[in-house]
Amino acid sequence: MNSTVAQAPDRGSLTRATLWMIGLSIALFWLPILGPAIAGFVGGTRAKTIGKALIAALLPAVLLGAAVAAVLLLFDLPLIGTIAGIGIFIVILAEDVPMFAGAALGALVTR
Repeated sequence: MNSTVAQAPDRGSLTRATLWMIGLSIALFWLPILGPAIAGFVGGTRAKTIGKALIAALLPAVLLGAAVAAVLLLFDLPLIGTIAGIGIFIVILAEDVPMFAGAALGALVTR
């Protein structure tokens, strides 16, 4: 018997894309521009769309900045926590430019 089951097209996963980008960024930290670009490309291929790919590249910066601010707020340092959280977010965002380019390219390749 030949049974064919229609499979839904893979729409990509924001969670998988984010985890791939974080993992590869950690593994390839020693490659200044190429490492984030590779991580972004692989994450972009997992995300399948440019929107999801760019969100997946931005999400770690937002989460880390919020986590640092939250930890410092717990130690009753609200002003320092806010400034440090925003600062970390901006630094990571500036370093994410190659990751954004790789993510967009990876999402375009999978189309």
